[in-house]
Amino acid sequence: MSTSRPRNPGQLSTNLPGVTHYVTGHDASTGKAVVQSTREGSWTRHAGDSLAFDVVYTTSEFPVSLNEDKDLTTHDELISTKQIGLVNPNGTVCRIVDFGPGSEPLMHRTQSLDYGLVLEGSVEMILDSGETKLLHRGDVAVQRGTMHAWRNTSKTEWARMFFVLQHCQEVVLNGTSLGEDLRTVSDSAGSSDSNPKPSV
Repeated sequence: MSTSRPRNPGQLSTNLPGVTHYVTGHDASTGKAVVQSTREGSWTRHAGDSLAFDVVYTTSEFPVSLNEDKDLTTHDELISTKQIGLVNPNGTVCRIVDFGPGSEPLMHRTQSLDYGLVLEGSVEMILDSGETKLLHRGDVAVQRGTMHAWRNTSKTEWARMFFVLQHCQEVVLNGTSLGEDLRTVSDSAGSSDSNPKPSV
């Protein structure tokens, strides 16, 4: 994919454009909507530089309060800790993920309801049952606390997905709590922590 938009600092993907986050708010004097902040994408690298995350936004309560910019302050404070997990307890995480060509699928389950939209390329969704589906640009996956992995099917080009993860109640199947399973994600990061906190 050719683009005139420059890549963000630290961005790994060479064939994809940089991203910009536009955060809206209200003009206190007029009550009209305005773009309150414009933020360049900020990428962190994972899995041997074959995976990159850009956290667009987070919330830490539900329903979230937008009054007096409480959500913005809370988000910025969380970002500054560099300790955001895949899921934000009692809240949401909006994240863009770039998958390198030939990257290893990392099987995992989070305690969350996830919406995953393919922005660029084709990405294979792999379930622990062995079932697979190939998602193309514009396709959406709804992950309901299931074990899954993602694989970029291209051998030469990066792929990109957009995710919103909402923390959910414990998933129980036949009386057994399924719980989070992030072992392969931890292993890829070289950590033994069963609940890794990927930096933002």
